[in-house]
Amino acid sequence: MGERAYKFWGWGYADETFSAEEARAIALRVSGLTGVPTRAAMAPPALEEIALKTPRLAPPPSLGRLCSSTPFERAVHCYGKSYRDYVRAFARDFACAPDLVAYPEREADVIALIDWAGEIGAAVIPFGAGSTVVGGIEATVGDRFRGTLTLDLRRMNKVREIDAKSRAARIEAGALGPVLEQQLRPAGFTLRHFPQSFAFSTLGGWIATRSGGHFATLYTHIDDFVESLRVVTPAGVLESRRLPGSGAGPSPDRLFIGSEGALGVITEAWMRVQARPVHRAASALWFDDFERAVEALRSIAQAGLYPANCRLVDAREAELAGAGDGSAHLVVLAFESGDHPVEPWLARALECARDQGGRPAEEGTSDPAHLWREAFIRAPYRREALIAHGMMNDTFETATTWDRFAELYGAVERAVARAIREATGADGHLTCRFTHCYPDGPAPYFTWHAASAPGRELEQWRLIKGAASDALIASGGTITHHHAVGRHHMPWYRQQRPALFGKALEAAKGALDPRGIMNPGVLV
Repeated sequence: MGERAYKFWGWGYADETFSAEEARAIALRVSGLTGVPTRAAMAPPALEEIALKTPRLAPPPSLGRLCSSTPFERAVHCYGKSYRDYVRAFARDFACAPDLVAYPEREADVIALIDWAGEIGAAVIPFGAGSTVVGGIEATVGDRFRGTLTLDLRRMNKVREIDAKSRAARIEAGALGPVLEQQLRPAGFTLRHFPQSFAFSTLGGWIATRSGGHFATLYTHIDDFVESLRVVTPAGVLESRRLPGSGAGPSPDRLFIGSEGALGVITEAWMRVQARPVHRAASALWFDDFERAVEALRSIAQAGLYPANCRLVDAREAELAGAGDGSAHLVVLAFESGDHPVEPWLARALECARDQGGRPAEEGTSDPAHLWREAFIRAPYRREALIAHGMMNDTFETATTWDRFAELYGAVERAVARAIREATGADGHLTCRFTHCYPDGPAPYFTWHAASAPGRELEQWRLIKGAASDALIASGGTITHHHAVGRHHMPWYRQQRPALFGKALEAAKGALDPRGIMNPGVLV
């Protein structure tokens, strides 16, 4: 392809990974802080160790130039980046690799590929850049299809048009985060949507999974930036009207935002863009009491200040990140604007925090916000090191109202602790942070560590994941705030959504995808 190669078994590029010594040091440090033991490191798989089934699909000559069935292409499009994916990759199990991978270069190619798949009875798996942690791109589709075709849109990566007057841009769906930002920069604009997977996810992927990004308040989801969409479905092409807002019935955009490839393939979107920030102000505070830190963030979220960053990191997570010593909880605040100074907004937010006992980080010491941010960016690489050394390390996230948070937090702590002991016979380690804050509630994000038993990792993970998910739903939270549904969350998504809405969604899929070939098993 002439492009920098991805890891086929893990996060990021093939040439970006820790050395054996670095990985061991990371595992030992985390083991010391969590009490979770390590094992001897497992070597990541080599491509020649992977046995793939013979491809069941061969493209027609007219589409052959867009398609590949090489072992590398099939392996790199096999899994996302969930714990379950890593375990199977380290076990050299790539049984669900797609039969064929296609790289369309224009919308007409997408139409032709979907038409061909429909004619021969193949399932179609839309693929952004494979950073899903919920099984969203796995070609596990049952026996009723002739084969599986993965559509990778990364060749469709152009910013096609910029409307500077309205501050909007028409962008192809396959543009990776850095690619679209590079194209917007000369015009002085930015999308300012920066999920942790920014470098390894695409605009279409963000829209299809309702990605959560840079803003901790106000513009939290990609939904807030979508002006209109163009979507290829098996039943035809759909394009919504470009408008700043509309009251004309249910929004067609909202049907496809979060549809996870089950209804069609997003090929391009008009997105609201913003002036690049030139004014910034930030601060970090420590809290001795977690509940008072929660109250501080509630008061800030309800004050109409709308900080870009408004995060609570509990003491255990701050310590793991190297940003604290485990004795206090960290709150990170940041404001930014492309129009006006933001110091007055920060000053008021700090007042709200001090009212609840927050104390600013001491000057002249290492900036805890910077240390936590650096650890956050590198977290997916560190996770690989931990999994390779036999530690279960996974996350789950939710959102709930402020009045329910304490109950949800307690229920999750109890359920996960009990499940880890039942699954492993030992205690584990659980941390919590807030990724986003709304006037009516926070989005808590949990990270857990536990010991794994060779050969039982998936069984143990399912027990712990199930207990956590049950607790979220029973406590009135959502099964996912921004990780999407995929295949991992389907049982709890069915519980969360109203039954009649499920029937309406089935009807929509029936109209747009009559043969049911689009990402079978996801959402519907």
